[in-house]
Amino acid sequence: MELLDINNTNNIDTDVFHSNTNIKMKLRNQIEEIDNPVLEIKDLAVSYGEEKYAIENVSAKIAKNKITAIMGPSGCGKSTLLRSINRMHELYPNTGSKGGILLSGDDIYKMNPINLRRKIGMVFQRPNPFPTMSIYENVIAGFLLNGIKLKSSEKDEIVEKSLKDVALWDEVKDSLHKKGSFLSGGQQQRLCIARALAYTPEILLLDEPTSALDPIATAKIEDLLVKLKDDFTIVLVTHNMSQAARISDYSMFMYLGELVEYGKTKKMFTNPVDKRTEEYLTGQFG
Repeated sequence: MELLDINNTNNIDTDVFHSNTNIKMKLRNQIEEIDNPVLEIKDLAVSYGEEKYAIENVSAKIAKNKITAIMGPSGCGKSTLLRSINRMHELYPNTGSKGGILLSGDDIYKMNPINLRRKIGMVFQRPNPFPTMSIYENVIAGFLLNGIKLKSSEKDEIVEKSLKDVALWDEVKDSLHKKGSFLSGGQQQRLCIARALAYTPEILLLDEPTSALDPIATAKIEDLLVKLKDDFTIVLVTHNMSQAARISDYSMFMYLGELVEYGKTKKMFTNPVDKRTEEYLTGQFG
Protein backbone atom coordinates (compact mmCIF):
# COMPACT_ATOMS: atom_id res chain seq x y z
CA MET A 1 0.00 0.00 0.00
CA GLU A 2 1.33 3.45 -0.92
CA LEU A 3 1.61 5.77 2.09
CA LEU A 4 0.02 9.19 1.85
CA ASP A 5 2.35 12.13 2.37
CA ILE A 6 0.24 14.59 4.30
CA ASN A 7 2.73 17.36 3.55
CA ASN A 8 2.27 16.85 -0.18
CA THR A 9 -1.12 18.22 -1.26
CA ASN A 10 -0.59 16.72 -4.71
CA ASN A 11 -1.62 13.42 -3.13
CA ILE A 12 -4.86 14.90 -1.76
CA ASP A 13 -8.09 15.96 -3.34
CA THR A 14 -7.54 19.68 -2.74
CA ASP A 15 -11.27 20.48 -2.65
CA VAL A 16 -11.79 17.94 0.17
CA PHE A 17 -8.65 19.14 1.96
CA HIS A 18 -9.73 22.77 1.96
CA SER A 19 -13.32 21.85 2.83
CA ASN A 20 -12.21 19.87 5.91
CA THR A 21 -9.82 22.64 6.93
CA ASN A 22 -12.60 25.23 6.65
CA ILE A 23 -14.93 23.07 8.76
CA LYS A 24 -12.29 22.74 11.50
CA MET A 25 -11.61 26.47 11.45
CA LYS A 26 -15.34 27.21 11.60
CA LEU A 27 -15.80 24.92 14.61
CA ARG A 28 -12.92 26.64 16.40
CA ASN A 29 -14.38 30.04 15.58
CA GLN A 30 -17.71 29.07 17.15
CA ILE A 31 -16.15 28.84 20.64
CA GLU A 32 -14.70 32.04 22.06
CA GLU A 33 -11.06 31.86 23.14
CA ILE A 34 -10.61 33.85 26.37
CA ASP A 35 -7.25 34.73 27.91
CA ASN A 36 -6.78 34.29 31.68
CA PRO A 37 -10.25 32.83 32.35
CA VAL A 38 -11.51 32.61 35.91
CA LEU A 39 -13.22 29.33 34.99
CA GLU A 40 -12.35 26.69 32.40
CA ILE A 41 -14.70 23.86 31.44
CA LYS A 42 -12.88 20.99 29.74
CA ASP A 43 -14.69 18.27 27.74
CA LEU A 44 -17.43 18.09 30.37
CA ALA A 45 -20.13 15.43 30.18
CA VAL A 46 -22.84 14.94 32.81
CA SER A 47 -25.24 12.00 32.91
CA TYR A 48 -28.38 11.26 34.91
CA GLY A 49 -28.67 7.51 34.88
CA GLU A 50 -26.78 5.02 32.78
CA GLU A 51 -25.49 6.49 29.51
CA LYS A 52 -28.12 9.23 29.50
CA TYR A 53 -26.11 12.40 29.01
CA ALA A 54 -27.67 15.78 29.68
CA ILE A 55 -24.55 17.52 28.33
CA GLU A 56 -21.60 16.06 26.49
CA ASN A 57 -18.14 17.28 25.46
CA VAL A 58 -18.68 20.88 26.57
CA SER A 59 -15.56 23.05 26.64
CA ALA A 60 -15.55 26.79 27.38
CA LYS A 61 -13.61 29.48 29.20
CA ILE A 62 -15.41 32.06 31.32
CA ALA A 63 -14.13 35.64 31.46
CA LYS A 64 -13.61 37.32 34.82
CA ASN A 65 -15.92 40.20 35.85
CA LYS A 66 -18.21 39.66 32.88
CA ILE A 67 -21.78 38.39 32.49
CA THR A 68 -22.05 35.17 30.50
CA ALA A 69 -25.54 34.08 29.43
CA ILE A 70 -26.41 30.46 28.64
CA MET A 71 -29.31 30.17 26.20
CA GLY A 72 -31.14 27.35 24.47
CA PRO A 73 -34.50 25.56 24.28
CA SER A 74 -35.91 23.60 27.23
CA GLY A 75 -34.05 20.37 27.89
CA CYS A 76 -30.88 21.41 26.09
CA GLY A 77 -28.69 21.02 29.19
CA LYS A 78 -28.11 24.64 30.14
CA SER A 79 -29.24 24.26 33.79
CA THR A 80 -27.17 21.07 34.11
CA LEU A 81 -24.13 22.95 32.86
CA LEU A 82 -24.77 25.75 35.37
CA ARG A 83 -25.23 23.34 38.30
CA SER A 84 -22.08 21.44 37.39
CA ILE A 85 -19.97 24.57 37.85
CA ASN A 86 -20.32 24.31 41.64
CA ARG A 87 -21.13 20.59 41.69
CA MET A 88 -24.78 21.09 42.62
CA HIS A 89 -25.64 18.42 40.04
CA GLU A 90 -24.08 15.85 42.37
CA LEU A 91 -27.04 16.30 44.75
CA TYR A 92 -29.23 14.47 42.22
CA PRO A 93 -29.29 10.62 42.35
CA ASN A 94 -27.41 8.45 39.84
CA THR A 95 -25.39 11.37 38.52
CA GLY A 96 -22.09 10.83 36.74
CA SER A 97 -19.63 13.17 35.08
CA LYS A 98 -16.53 13.12 32.90
CA GLY A 99 -14.10 15.85 32.00
CA GLY A 100 -13.05 18.68 34.29
CA ILE A 101 -13.61 22.22 35.51
CA LEU A 102 -10.86 24.53 36.72
CA LEU A 103 -11.49 27.50 39.02
CA SER A 104 -8.54 29.88 38.78
CA GLY A 105 -6.50 26.87 37.68
CA ASP A 106 -7.62 24.57 40.51
CA ASP A 107 -9.58 21.36 39.87
CA ILE A 108 -13.02 21.78 41.47
CA TYR A 109 -13.39 17.99 41.79
CA LYS A 110 -10.49 17.98 44.26
CA MET A 111 -12.15 20.62 46.44
CA ASN A 112 -14.48 20.13 49.37
CA PRO A 113 -17.95 20.81 47.88
CA ILE A 114 -18.93 23.14 50.74
CA ASN A 115 -15.78 25.21 50.29
CA LEU A 116 -16.34 25.24 46.54
CA ARG A 117 -19.87 26.60 46.99
CA ARG A 118 -18.47 29.40 49.11
CA LYS A 119 -16.41 30.41 46.07
CA ILE A 120 -19.20 29.80 43.55
CA GLY A 121 -22.61 30.88 44.85
CA MET A 122 -25.93 30.04 43.24
CA VAL A 123 -29.37 31.65 42.97
CA PHE A 124 -32.30 29.61 41.72
CA GLN A 125 -35.23 30.27 39.42
CA ARG A 126 -37.84 30.97 42.07
CA PRO A 127 -37.06 33.15 45.10
CA ASN A 128 -36.48 30.79 48.02
CA PRO A 129 -35.76 32.67 51.25
CA PHE A 130 -35.81 30.28 54.20
CA PRO A 131 -39.36 30.72 55.56
CA THR A 132 -38.54 30.18 59.24
CA MET A 133 -35.69 32.71 59.20
CA SER A 134 -35.79 36.48 59.44
CA ILE A 135 -34.35 38.69 56.71
CA TYR A 136 -31.24 39.12 58.84
CA GLU A 137 -30.85 35.36 59.36
CA ASN A 138 -31.44 34.66 55.68
CA VAL A 139 -28.48 36.80 54.67
CA ILE A 140 -26.08 34.96 56.99
CA ALA A 141 -27.76 31.56 56.61
CA GLY A 142 -24.69 30.04 55.00
CA PHE A 143 -22.63 30.80 58.08
CA LEU A 144 -25.36 29.65 60.48
CA LEU A 145 -26.05 26.36 58.69
CA ASN A 146 -22.36 25.49 58.40
CA GLY A 147 -21.60 26.25 62.03
CA ILE A 148 -19.31 29.18 61.29
CA LYS A 149 -19.06 31.38 64.36
CA LEU A 150 -19.18 35.14 63.86
CA LYS A 151 -19.15 38.06 66.27
CA SER A 152 -22.33 40.12 66.40
CA SER A 153 -20.51 43.05 64.84
CA GLU A 154 -19.27 40.82 62.00
CA LYS A 155 -22.78 39.55 61.32
CA ASP A 156 -24.16 43.09 61.34
CA GLU A 157 -21.50 44.21 58.89
CA ILE A 158 -22.10 41.27 56.51
CA VAL A 159 -25.86 41.77 56.57
CA GLU A 160 -25.67 45.50 55.89
CA LYS A 161 -23.06 45.20 53.14
CA SER A 162 -24.83 42.31 51.38
CA LEU A 163 -28.20 44.06 51.43
CA LYS A 164 -26.62 47.27 50.18
CA ASP A 165 -24.91 45.32 47.38
CA VAL A 166 -28.36 44.26 46.10
CA ALA A 167 -29.97 47.69 46.72
CA LEU A 168 -32.29 46.24 49.37
CA TRP A 169 -30.92 47.80 52.56
CA ASP A 170 -32.99 50.98 52.49
CA GLU A 171 -36.15 48.95 51.85
CA VAL A 172 -35.73 46.50 54.75
CA LYS A 173 -33.35 48.06 57.30
CA ASP A 174 -36.25 48.66 59.70
CA SER A 175 -37.63 45.13 59.26
CA LEU A 176 -34.51 42.98 59.49
CA HIS A 177 -35.96 40.66 62.13
CA LYS A 178 -39.22 40.02 60.30
CA LYS A 179 -39.70 36.96 58.12
CA GLY A 180 -38.84 37.47 54.46
CA SER A 181 -42.28 36.23 53.42
CA PHE A 182 -43.76 39.76 53.53
CA LEU A 183 -41.38 40.92 50.78
CA SER A 184 -42.43 41.12 47.14
CA GLY A 185 -41.15 38.52 44.68
CA GLY A 186 -38.48 40.85 43.36
CA GLN A 187 -37.34 41.76 46.88
CA GLN A 188 -37.20 38.08 47.84
CA GLN A 189 -35.00 37.35 44.82
CA ARG A 190 -32.66 40.20 45.76
CA LEU A 191 -32.57 38.77 49.29
CA CYS A 192 -31.52 35.42 47.83
CA ILE A 193 -28.78 37.14 45.84
CA ALA A 194 -27.66 38.92 49.03
CA ARG A 195 -27.51 35.52 50.76
CA ALA A 196 -25.22 34.22 48.00
CA LEU A 197 -23.04 37.35 48.09
CA ALA A 198 -22.60 37.20 51.88
CA TYR A 199 -20.02 34.46 51.36
CA THR A 200 -18.10 36.81 48.99
CA PRO A 201 -17.91 34.27 46.15
CA GLU A 202 -15.71 34.65 43.10
CA ILE A 203 -18.52 33.56 40.79
CA LEU A 204 -22.30 33.99 41.01
CA LEU A 205 -24.50 31.48 39.17
CA LEU A 206 -28.13 32.35 38.42
CA ASP A 207 -30.68 29.92 36.97
CA GLU A 208 -33.35 32.03 35.24
CA PRO A 209 -33.44 34.50 38.14
CA THR A 210 -36.20 36.69 36.72
CA SER A 211 -38.52 34.14 35.09
CA ALA A 212 -41.03 34.35 37.98
CA LEU A 213 -40.89 38.15 38.26
CA ASP A 214 -42.85 41.02 36.73
CA PRO A 215 -41.17 43.43 34.28
CA ILE A 216 -40.42 46.08 36.92
CA ALA A 217 -38.75 43.59 39.28
CA THR A 218 -36.93 42.04 36.31
CA ALA A 219 -35.48 45.43 35.33
CA LYS A 220 -34.23 45.96 38.89
CA ILE A 221 -32.50 42.57 38.93
CA GLU A 222 -30.91 43.21 35.53
CA ASP A 223 -29.62 46.63 36.63
CA LEU A 224 -28.27 44.98 39.78
CA LEU A 225 -26.40 42.28 37.85
CA VAL A 226 -24.74 44.82 35.57
CA LYS A 227 -23.43 46.64 38.66
CA LEU A 228 -22.37 43.45 40.44
CA LYS A 229 -20.08 42.33 37.62
CA ASP A 230 -17.59 44.97 38.76
CA ASP A 231 -16.93 42.71 41.76
CA PHE A 232 -18.13 39.27 40.67
CA THR A 233 -18.12 37.01 37.63
CA ILE A 234 -21.71 36.18 36.69
CA VAL A 235 -23.04 33.21 34.73
CA LEU A 236 -26.79 33.03 34.18
CA VAL A 237 -29.19 30.74 32.41
CA THR A 238 -31.97 32.56 30.63
CA HIS A 239 -34.86 31.73 28.29
CA ASN A 240 -35.18 35.44 27.62
CA MET A 241 -33.08 36.28 24.56
CA SER A 242 -33.79 39.99 25.01
CA GLN A 243 -32.38 39.78 28.51
CA ALA A 244 -29.19 38.11 27.25
CA ALA A 245 -28.84 40.82 24.60
CA ARG A 246 -29.39 43.60 27.17
CA ILE A 247 -27.03 42.61 29.95
CA SER A 248 -24.56 39.88 28.95
CA ASP A 249 -21.05 40.33 27.59
CA TYR A 250 -20.78 36.76 26.29
CA SER A 251 -23.44 34.25 25.27
CA MET A 252 -23.52 30.47 24.89
CA PHE A 253 -26.08 28.68 22.76
CA MET A 254 -26.77 25.07 23.70
CA TYR A 255 -28.80 22.49 21.82
CA LEU A 256 -29.41 18.83 22.70
CA GLY A 257 -26.63 18.80 25.28
CA GLU A 258 -24.05 20.35 22.95
CA LEU A 259 -22.43 23.75 23.20
CA VAL A 260 -23.13 24.90 19.64
CA GLU A 261 -21.76 28.43 19.75
CA TYR A 262 -20.10 30.72 22.29
CA GLY A 263 -18.90 34.26 21.77
CA LYS A 264 -19.42 37.94 22.40
CA THR A 265 -23.13 38.63 22.72
CA LYS A 266 -23.28 41.51 20.24
CA LYS A 267 -21.51 39.47 17.59
CA MET A 268 -23.64 36.36 18.17
CA PHE A 269 -26.90 38.29 17.97
CA THR A 270 -25.91 40.17 14.81
CA ASN A 271 -23.83 37.55 12.99
CA PRO A 272 -24.23 34.01 14.39
CA VAL A 273 -21.85 31.42 12.95
CA ASP A 274 -24.01 28.30 13.23
CA LYS A 275 -27.32 27.99 11.41
CA ARG A 276 -28.96 26.48 14.51
CA THR A 277 -28.01 29.57 16.51
CA GLU A 278 -29.51 31.82 13.85
CA GLU A 279 -32.73 29.79 13.77
CA TYR A 280 -33.05 29.93 17.57
CA LEU A 281 -32.39 33.66 17.75
CA THR A 282 -34.92 34.37 15.01
CA GLY A 283 -37.60 32.33 16.75
CA GLN A 284 -37.76 29.40 14.35
CA PHE A 285 -37.62 27.05 17.34
CA GLY A 286 -37.23 27.37 21.09
